[in-house]
Amino acid sequence: MTLSRRSLLAATTLALVPAGVWAQVGKPLSAADQALVDRATEYLQGLTEAKARFIQTDARGGQTQGTLFLSRPGRARFDYDAPSGLLVVADGTNVSVQDSRLKTFERFPLGSTPLSIFLAKTIRFDRTVTVGAVMRTEEGFTIAARDRRRRIPGAIALSFADNPLRLTGWTVTDAQNRATRVRLANLAAVRSDPALYVLKDTRRGSSDMRPRM
Repeated sequence: MTLSRRSLLAATTLALVPAGVWAQVGKPLSAADQALVDRATEYLQGLTEAKARFIQTDARGGQTQGTLFLSRPGRARFDYDAPSGLLVVADGTNVSVQDSRLKTFERFPLGSTPLSIFLAKTIRFDRTVTVGAVMRTEEGFTIAARDRRRRIPGAIALSFADNPLRLTGWTVTDAQNRATRVRLANLAAVRSDPALYVLKDTRRGSSDMRPRM
């Protein structure tokens, strides 16, 4: 599995998680911070079906963009614009990555990717993840979190705008402190065709590939 593949799955905020955030783990959140976490939890729990445009910036500064479809729990589709050739689909169990230009197809357990944190059926920042910090930004706030049981390496920071509350993007930082950022635009509640979340490997003589990590 190449570095670019790892970065791609990680994408799956608009500012890096500051150094030292995780040294604060275990310290209770202030009442104001906890109120923001509670608002974000309620909002994400209600974000069941949506569509948005996205711009992704990888660890080397390269940018790609496309359309995101979301159907919680468990399903998402990142449809990258040409000439990228990439298509990423979470079907509720696995995440499949197809590259039509390179003629490759890979499949990974959804639970091993950061997508699982906010595609979960029940989003609980107080149980399944550890909140390292709540940071105020000009347009709203950012919540830095990581998998409590450390099954998923690195951390994710979700960014929200206020008035009205909405998800504006996220940054995933991997175990080597490399960050992949995704910014969302025109996020709206839209019903989507269930067929969008089915991606099969149609290459002749193909078989599912598992992560080589």
